[in-house]
Amino acid sequence: MSVKIRLQRHGKKQKPFYWIVAADARSKRDGRYLEKLGTYNPNTNPATIELNLDQAVQWLHNGAQPTDTAKAILSYKGALLKHHLDGGIRKGALTQEQADAKLASWLDEKAGKVDNKKEGLSKAQEAAKVKALKAEKVANEKRAAAAVEATKVEEVTEEVAVEDTSASELADQTETPEVAEVAVEEIPATEVVAEEAPAAEVVAVEEIPATEVVAEEAPVAEVVAEEAPAAEETNEEKEA
Repeated sequence: MSVKIRLQRHGKKQKPFYWIVAADARSKRDGRYLEKLGTYNPNTNPATIELNLDQAVQWLHNGAQPTDTAKAILSYKGALLKHHLDGGIRKGALTQEQADAKLASWLDEKAGKVDNKKEGLSKAQEAAKVKALKAEKVANEKRAAAAVEATKVEEVTEEVAVEDTSASELADQTETPEVAEVAVEEIPATEVVAEEAPAAEVVAVEEIPATEVVAEEAPVAEVVAEEAPAAEETNEEKEA
């Protein structure tokens, strides 16, 4: 039976959490496993890894083959180095004390690198926070200045509106009596015109006899017509 050291997925959606397990190569990824060796949480920065180093090395001694991701994790925690040093001890190239000293120095160096990375990340986070606070402060100051300017503009607008209203009221109060007086003064003029109307009637009445006089003169034309036979008799006498 071939054994693999691999990851078994757990956790929530979009927040994976893995177990490091030794399982049969024929089993499913999230199926049955032979032994749980540790955990791997990629949601933190740096990633959090917990590993039973001795048990992982023992499975490596027994011929278990890690997957690519599991191999990177084992290398990060020093399991592959310990497996290599144990091989040197078996061959007689190293003693147990020398192997343990080399492993301890490597783990100390690795821990120092991890601590430096954490400090760098914390400093970067603090710098980002300070920058964000400064930007927020500047934005708040701009908003406050804009609010003050808007208040000033509103006050000036209200004052102008009040002045215009008072000016229009004064203008209405001053102009209304004059209009009333002019209207009152103009009323008698129409009455005078109404009083002058009888004069036109008198003139019309006085002119009526003139037409009657013309009518009386009509008999003169009749007299002229009566005189016409006399002229005819004179012509007849001349012919005789």
